[in-house]
Amino acid sequence: MSGHPDVLPWLRAADPSSAYLAARDLEDRDDPVLRSAIADSGVGAALLGYRRSDGHWGSGFALPQWTSTHDTVLELAGLGLDPGDPRATSSVRMVLEAPRCADGGLRVSPTAHRSDVCINGMALTYCSRFGAQTPLLAGLIDAILAERMADGGFNCRSTRSGATHSSVHSTTSVIEGFTAYLSAGHAYRADEVAGARAEAIEFLLVHRLFRSHRTGQVIRPEFTRLHHPARWRFDVLRGLDAVTAAGVVADERLSDGLDVLRRRRRADGRWAGARGYPGATHVEYPASREPNPWITVIALRILRRVGVD
Repeated sequence: MSGHPDVLPWLRAADPSSAYLAARDLEDRDDPVLRSAIADSGVGAALLGYRRSDGHWGSGFALPQWTSTHDTVLELAGLGLDPGDPRATSSVRMVLEAPRCADGGLRVSPTAHRSDVCINGMALTYCSRFGAQTPLLAGLIDAILAERMADGGFNCRSTRSGATHSSVHSTTSVIEGFTAYLSAGHAYRADEVAGARAEAIEFLLVHRLFRSHRTGQVIRPEFTRLHHPARWRFDVLRGLDAVTAAGVVADERLSDGLDVLRRRRRADGRWAGARGYPGATHVEYPASREPNPWITVIALRILRRVGVD
């Protein structure tokens, strides 16, 4: 953050979540006082305020998109909510104790016969972060590992429409879930999880995160724009964060993504986001082109991991 001394004070003042994440990820200071404030004010408190008396948000587990239990608990995990928050842990336990699909994954709807690997990957992230015990996560691990594709990645359409090439969206969701699971110290199939994560990361790196492995062209322009929350969608910020959080920080194939990140930095040392994905949400984040504290702290922690200012 050389040359931009006002960025850290701005992150501290913007929201309890950005203050905590800045302390944890940029200063190596996991401050429980800052973390506890996320539930009391700002966007974290607002999201918790939408929780229903039955422990769900929205209309239930997966609907509507962005305001469901699944999406909201994922959002809270990304904000850094205390992993012991009783509302989050209770909702996670409810999700994991609900009837499952035959493959061990989560049932997106009452009529679903197979689970969705993208949903399972994201759920593994927030369930691991909010303290779920290994026996409740084993089915998720089994379901995800069973969906590994020949190219090393994952695609939620493989069991629905016969997709044969992995998706950067699904693959990133699974990488994040595997990292959260391993970081929480779970031992069940841990070696297989670590191996599958390495192969999934290699899939992203073969694509230099956002390029066709055949032509080298950008797969979709939106992949080079920055979003928060990322939801289930891939962009270069999410891809870089997922890969570097897994400890891959020196691979040359990250360079294209890092170049995008540096180019999108404003003159004041902050980052702005693109327009949010369509759909109703519980809370509003900074508008597109406005400085965004969460995108800024994520970008800075990525650069810190790779040793670039």
